[in-house]
Amino acid sequence: MSLIKVAIADDHKIFRKGVILSLRPYANIKFVMEAENGQELIDNLPGEEIPEVILMDLRMPRKDGIEATKYVAKHFPQIHVICLTMFEDERFVSHMMEVGANGYLLKSAEPQEIKKAIMEVVSKGYYLNNFVNRILLKKSHSKQKVAPNLSQEITISDRERDVIKYICMEFTAQEIAQKLEVSPRTVEAIKDRLMERFGSKNTAGLVFFAVKNNLID
Repeated sequence: MSLIKVAIADDHKIFRKGVILSLRPYANIKFVMEAENGQELIDNLPGEEIPEVILMDLRMPRKDGIEATKYVAKHFPQIHVICLTMFEDERFVSHMMEVGANGYLLKSAEPQEIKKAIMEVVSKGYYLNNFVNRILLKKSHSKQKVAPNLSQEITISDRERDVIKYICMEFTAQEIAQKLEVSPRTVEAIKDRLMERFGSKNTAGLVFFAVKNNLID
């Protein structure tokens, strides 16, 4: 299994060290960067070892996790961001997934779940645990204040709907291609086209948009 390079941005040194220490048993995870705030993280990103995954706190001095995540999504789209925070407010979850985060974890998460999230954002592009899924489900059944008539204007083809459905079911592009009897390149092209249409920063954002707007059954 290939080595995954990870960075952590959190203004509490003891917490940073604790996370790093707790993940030390996993030989395929290597921490290559620590930052006390979002600005320090951004300043150090063009370094020799660019991380594949960033564990990002939300409340930090100088530049918070929200602004830092926006910057990473825009300038380093190949990097996956996992929010690791104490905030359980569903508004933070929704907003972070929309601006480019690939996953959302509470600081009470066990090391095994953090490791799982790191692995899945690299392999699948997103990680949605039960906490996030409950919020997505709640939003899909509640009245949204954002663009109430938007769902009426969204039209997608049956093929696009199938691709979104299988993405939400956590199938890989290769697996989706086999089910739809098309090439993996076609699946990726459909996914990229949908992300561009819906303004999604990544696969997690596409899943969030699809569920929120009832694009799948």
